[in-house]
Parts: sequence; C-alpha cells; structure tokens
Amino acid sequence: MTDLRLELSARIGIHGQFYDQLGVLRETSVETAVALMHALGFEAETEEAARAHLEAGWDAGLPWDVVCEAGTAPWVDIGDSAWVLTYEDGQTCEGRGGDSLPKLPMGIHHLAAGPIRITLLAAPATIPLPERCWGLIAPLYGLSERGIGTYEGLSALVRGLGPHGAAFLGINPVHAGFPTVPNMFSPYSPSHRRRLNVLHLATKTGVAGALIDYHTDTPARMAALRQAFEAHSTSPEFLAYLAQEGASLETFALHQALSVIHGPFWCDWPEELQCPNSVSAQAARRDLRDEILFHAWLQWRADTDLSGAQAQAKAAGMAHGLYLDLAVGTHPHGAETWEDRDSFAYGASLGAPPDAFSAEGQNWGLAPFNPLNLRKNAYAALRDTFARQLRFAGAIRIDHILGFERTFWVPENAPGAYVQMPRDAMLAVARMEAARAGGLIIGEDLGLIPDGLHDALAASGVLGCRVMMFERDNWHDPEFKPAERYDEAAIASFSTHDLPTWQGWRQGADVTARQKAGGLDAAQTTHELDHRAREVAAMDRLLPDAGSDAGQDALHAFLARTPSRLVAVQAEIMLDMVDQQNLPGTTTEYPNWRIRLPETSDTLTMNSDIVRVAEIMRAHDR
Repeated sequence: MTDLRLELSARIGIHGQFYDQLGVLRETSVETAVALMHALGFEAETEEAARAHLEAGWDAGLPWDVVCEAGTAPWVDIGDSAWVLTYEDGQTCEGRGGDSLPKLPMGIHHLAAGPIRITLLAAPATIPLPERCWGLIAPLYGLSERGIGTYEGLSALVRGLGPHGAAFLGINPVHAGFPTVPNMFSPYSPSHRRRLNVLHLATKTGVAGALIDYHTDTPARMAALRQAFEAHSTSPEFLAYLAQEGASLETFALHQALSVIHGPFWCDWPEELQCPNSVSAQAARRDLRDEILFHAWLQWRADTDLSGAQAQAKAAGMAHGLYLDLAVGTHPHGAETWEDRDSFAYGASLGAPPDAFSAEGQNWGLAPFNPLNLRKNAYAALRDTFARQLRFAGAIRIDHILGFERTFWVPENAPGAYVQMPRDAMLAVARMEAARAGGLIIGEDLGLIPDGLHDALAASGVLGCRVMMFERDNWHDPEFKPAERYDEAAIASFSTHDLPTWQGWRQGADVTARQKAGGLDAAQTTHELDHRAREVAAMDRLLPDAGSDAGQDALHAFLARTPSRLVAVQAEIMLDMVDQQNLPGTTTEYPNWRIRLPETSDTLTMNSDIVRVAEIMRAHDR
C-alpha cells in the first residue's frame, strides 16, 4: 500500500521518480517527500497528517489557472453560475455561465464565480521570431582597464558594435548582489533579481591587472559612491524615481542599510528584524532614513546608466541592444526573499540530479519559487521579474528554463527530487511581458529535457540555445551536426559562460581543471582526454580549417551558416583567451578575468578580430 505521504506529495507536484542523466531510475523517498512538502508549506510528518490534508483538499483556496489567447473569449467550466470578472486594470464586469465571458485584452485577470476563483492569463499566442542577426557576448565585470566593469563601459561598446552590424550585446546577470561581501561576486547567486548591481556604477577607483581584485575594488567603489552621494543635491529626477518605485524600493534599500549593520544574510539578523513589516523594521525605516536614501540613490543611478546604455545601443543601430541574463534563482537569505517571503520555498535549494560531472548531484544554494504560492498570487513575482529585465533590454536569456517544467529541489538532509512547475502559466507570463516590451525571450534549454518542453517553448516563440560542442548525434562516438540541421528558433554559439572556450575545449583545459579540483582521478582524466581527442577529430572533419590559424574564422562562418535566427560570438573565443575559462568542477565558480577592448574618447576602436567576424556575418546575410 502506498504511504499516504507519498500520495499527498504526488498530488502537490513532487515527482515520485525520475531518470537522472546517467539513465538511473531514482525513487523519491518518504524522507525527501516530507522535506519538500515542508518547503512548500505542508506539514505532513505522519500519514495521519497527510490524510488530513487529502481529506480537506490540499489545494482548497487556490485559484484555477486558465490560459487563453489575448483578444479571445475563454471558456471556463463553471456551469450556469454568476460571475464577476476583474480586469488587470481594476475594472469589472458581470455575467452568468462559463461560455459568456467577454474577449480579454492581454493581461492577468481574475474571475470569481461563487466560491470558485480563477486566474485568467490572456497572452499572445507566440513571440514573433526575430530576423537573422548576430551579436557579441561579453562579461560586463571584465570590460574595464581597471576595477570592475561599468554600465558606462557598455555605452562605449555598443557605440562601436552597432555600425559593424551587431544586433545585440549579451552580458552576465546584473542583479543586485552583496556589496558588503567582496568574495560574493557571482552574478548567478544574486541578492535580488528585481534590483540592479551597483558595483557596475563608474568611479575613478580600481586596481589594474589581468584579474579583478574584488577584495580591493568592491569597498573602494562603494566608498567612492558614498562620497558622490553625499556631494549630490537631490534632483527632481531622483525624486520622481522614488515616487515611481514606491514602497518596494524603500524595502530593498532598508535591507541594504540593515546589511551594513547586521551582515548580508537576514537569517543572521536579530529575530525582530527578520521580517520587513515588523515593528522593529518599521522603526529602522525612520532611524536609517539617510542610509536608505543612499541605497535608493544607487538604484536610481544604476537604472539611469543601464537605460542609457540600451538607448545608445538602439541609436547605434542595434536591433535588440542589450541582451540580459536572468539567473535561475536567488540567494535564500538575500534582499529578494526578505522582501517577498511568500514567493519562495524554504528548506530546499535548487540543484541538479546526478550526472557524469557530479555523481552526487548538485546543490546550487538558491531559493526556488514556490509554485503553489506563485499560483495563489497570480504570478505577480514572476511577472515583475520579467518586466524589470525587459525595461533595459531587447532580449533576455532565462537561465535553466527547464525549471519552467520542473525544478530539482535538494532538501537539507535528504536526496533531491523534482517538483512540478506551472509551465503553461509561466510561459504565458513570459509572452505577455515580451509583448509589452517588444522583446525576445531566450531559454537555456540544455541538460535533461523533459518530454514536451521543447515543443511548448517553440510554440511560445521562446528561442532555444544550440551550443555547437553539444550538437551531435552520438555522444560516445562523436559526429557533430552540420550547420543546416540547427534549429531555426534558437541562438547558436560554440560555448556558454560556464563552458570552455574554443581553444580551451580543443586542448582539454576543462578536463585538466576538473582533475586539479579533485573531480577526476588519473584514469578518469586519461579517459576524458582520449574522448576529447575524438571530439576534436570529429570537429576537424566538420571544419577542415579548425586546427589552423583560420580556425576561428571557420567556426564563426559555420555558425553564420546555420538557420538559427541569432548567432552569439563570444568575446573570450574571439580574442583567443585560452586560459579564460569558467570550467565545471573548478573551485572558482565564475571567472574574474578582465577583457580589454580598446576605445577612443568617443567610440570603440574595434579590434581587428571583431571587424573580421562582422565581415563573416555579412557574407552570410546576417
């Protein structure tokens, strides 16, 4: 007989079993199910507790989701009941029967029919595919001669790229980080994805060198920004920004002010400050008024600079301008979870099941969205997250979009399991916000792809990622796909931000890095390097000039020939920086290498490699 705790967990959306990337069938234990139900807000330590939830109706009070195409009238199964429809803008109308609803404008609307509550997500059917184009991908943090790269530096770069035909400039996530902790510089472990990283604001500080010295540069930059604020007279533009952003900005700025005093993680703060609405937190809003204003001013500066970079990109002729990256999750005890506790699950982290690179699986240390609370709150947090990114960009990349179908949660003291996500509703929200902004959505669809997800993404117009080193018919006896077999609705590239560069891959630098980090023994290293040699040989059959000085030209010409609508040229590859790697299994999660692209007083003097890439792209109608 099935344990009632497993039955309840399955109904809530916790998968009872799954195959990992090694093909091993994994069963979800009762221990894991109980831990993940707790993270979702259900206490079910015993079968009796699980039975009580089942008998009461575990989803009692949660609204239904109905996704429909904007401009059409949805049908809902409410019989002949009277209903009240509240549009997204607050207007209402009334009627009777599920087949009498009006045509809905794009937006998230709410229907009440007696005790029934329904969220109506009226979205465009799809996001239109872009024209064929290419762009550059470069790490913002490294685009500087000294110190951490800045938003101002983006403006110089896009002014130079636009005239050469580049349609976009892709950069790492620019979410708010932890400026009081210099070693927490990873853009993929943010404090708040709906606020901006102020360490990218320009100052005259910074240490020159091949590597960014975060321990020196971070406090120096923050001190310089504080001096600039103290010398700044309050402007009408800043006051307008404060009024526009309202209570949410004040709450974020309060978190930043409290972090200076009590440390970066709210779980370590005095208990009376661990909730932004507590009496003590309200008192802190008064007592720390000047400090709050400083952190709000930093956000205004970042907003202004990033908006300016996008405006200059469009003025320079770039079709899409900035291409921003949305991190898959947020730090469990950063500003985002402090402000918006209800949207996240606690007691479990996002991660990945066991695979060839990690026999024990991965724990990313990031808080997942709680799918039940997303549904309860009509996807407000997700909608705001998309809207914030698209304010500054013509395209956004969603890291690990596999999480729209299911997310792998790792509880604190048990093996992980998959949790089902509301895919159709989440994709509807993405289509809405892309339509509002006129932007593109790219989904990082690499890894263990659930059945049906690729079709759902394609139907929504979400572009996939086709990474050349992975585009093959057989992993063990490698034979890479020819250019014409690449997907059209995709962005094509050789590598990604967390994979080796062209030359690094050819030399097996990622394999030797894993060995140095203790992830491979001598025999495994020999096996992996032998396999890499076969991969390189297969690549050389595909690109006969790959091993010569013209290898990069051959690589970029191959990508340009693909039918994929977007092609990403990576700065690290273009500049042939073999040692600039963000390699799986290394002890440093993300690189802090500096990339120097020389500039004149006004526009970027394009490196000859960039000019050559632009010529190759033009030759293939990009």
